[in-house]
Amino acid sequence: MDHFETIDGVLHAENVPLPAIAEAVGTPVYVYSRATLERHAQVFSAALDGLGKGGTPLIAFAVKSNPNIAVLKVLQRQGFGADVVSGGELRRALFAGIEPGKIVFSGVGKTRAELELGLTEKIGQFNIESLEEGRELAEVAYAMGLQGQAALRINPDVDAGTHDKISTGKADNKFGVPLVRAVDAFAELAGLPGLNLRGVALHIGSQLLDLDPLETAFSKVGALIGDLRDAGHTITHVDLGGGLGVPYQAHENPPSPADYGAMVARVTDRWDVQLTFEPGRVIAGNAGVLLTRVVRVKHGVRDPFVIVDAAMNDLARPALYGAYHGFDAVEPSGERTTANIVGPICETGDTFAMGRECDTLVAGELAVFRTAGAYGATMASSYNSRGFVAEVLVDGDQFAIVADRIDAGAIMDAERVPEWLE
Repeated sequence: MDHFETIDGVLHAENVPLPAIAEAVGTPVYVYSRATLERHAQVFSAALDGLGKGGTPLIAFAVKSNPNIAVLKVLQRQGFGADVVSGGELRRALFAGIEPGKIVFSGVGKTRAELELGLTEKIGQFNIESLEEGRELAEVAYAMGLQGQAALRINPDVDAGTHDKISTGKADNKFGVPLVRAVDAFAELAGLPGLNLRGVALHIGSQLLDLDPLETAFSKVGALIGDLRDAGHTITHVDLGGGLGVPYQAHENPPSPADYGAMVARVTDRWDVQLTFEPGRVIAGNAGVLLTRVVRVKHGVRDPFVIVDAAMNDLARPALYGAYHGFDAVEPSGERTTANIVGPICETGDTFAMGRECDTLVAGELAVFRTAGAYGATMASSYNSRGFVAEVLVDGDQFAIVADRIDAGAIMDAERVPEWLE
């Protein structure tokens, strides 16, 4: 459920008509609903309440899905932690007020400076992706007179059944230590000074529409926990990652958080650990839309081209993954057509949909790309010197700009011509 509904013929975000935002902020612009973010956070939390040792598990929002500081602040107030994959994301999480102890640092390419930052800020956990990283973290922590809290990320070689570019748990993916090497790797790292290797972690992919791959991966990790304990290791923490999908299309029916929680409860019943989860898309996806305006409608050989002012630099998912986003008029006339939805960038890849049945639109009218609250603005670029898209947060009948539009001129101001070219 989201809070984007048509009221008196006009699409609203909560109680704010989207044309009011377009008039005040311009287009394209991302629009997020606080009520939707809060509702999704509460539903997800309720589904996992009481799982694992010590009651409520840690829910660490995947900052990469939507790093806007206002969004993070909304979720911080819901008790969420943060799953971060860079020093920049770590700083954002701290700035939003998220407790350092609720921050998990994942990612295969943590630099020495990032390891030092995490140690200095006393974050809750590093998810170690390789023996090499584990050795370096131990070395850095020992030199600083600190101890890094850590879990070893396992690659369980499970096909998540999602798009290849967002699959993270197959043997040929770059993430984690292969399951067959996990016991030996854990033994080596557990003996290093400067490291408290207290558990294991995994994450097999994003936009999962079936619980079976997750259950298979979790069962493999459960067996590994037994093997590690038999070898004399103490396992107190397990990070089960994220990955739950959302319905981008009407026919998609992803598992509910309640179904997910029931599966986790069954599989982890005897693990006796503190569980961590890393939801991202399932919290933020349906909490945002990309509001755009039609530039013009161009005749095509088969279908007309609806050219909008949003482009692949604003919303990259269709160009990167062939991803689907619903496309609706803000003030629909009731007429329908079949059209190609494209942006103004000089790339054929700047195409949101071909042969899509949609509302009939004319130049100047407003439309939205649905389910754009995750992996939208965070993946934006300035390609074609278009600048960066603005972001707005709605709260009831009020809204605020939570990320300024950065125009091409501001980007040029950060560039320099060397003296020898003057």
